Amino acid sequence: MSGPAGEERRPATDAEARALASAVRLRILRLCRDTALTNKELAARLGRNPATVLHHVRTLRETGFLAAEPERRGPRGAREVPYRATGKSWHMDNAGGPGPRKDPALGAFLEEVAEVGEQRLESTRLALRLTPAQKAELEDRVQELLDEFVARPADPEGQKWSLYLGMHPEL
Repeated sequence: MSGPAGEERRPATDAEARALASAVRLRILRLCRDTALTNKELAARLGRNPATVLHHVRTLRETGFLAAEPERRGPRGAREVPYRATGKSWHMDNAGGPGPRKDPALGAFLEEVAEVGEQRLESTRLALRLTPAQKAELEDRVQELLDEFVARPADPEGQKWSLYLGMHPEL
């Protein structure tokens, strides 16, 4: 299946999968999607140590998920490098999916919901009975819809939203 702008989806390499196997890194990519942020700005928004965040930023940059923008001067004249997400992860299958223990995408989502407050979460649940072919059709159609919205130009007047989809078999 093709992603936005006709780019083919592909499996993540081992290095890419490792880079995305972190809730913190997934949150960094979300924060840098529309706005280039420095390591210091990311650390402040995430409530984390700047040295720890720098490790995550470097990992994302080395694997092509973040790109450095031209350096700028900070408020006190210090050299700062802002980073912007490249959108590369959207074109990968199973990128940031469940690792050996925990799902980093779920972890990032839960941290973000905790930040904004559960009262602002819009959620729904649904139970279905699907054959393997029907499940594949559902996944393809949802992916096509998401690809369509990702490919649209961002409206500067639009409100930012995060979306998390999860699916599991019932026992």
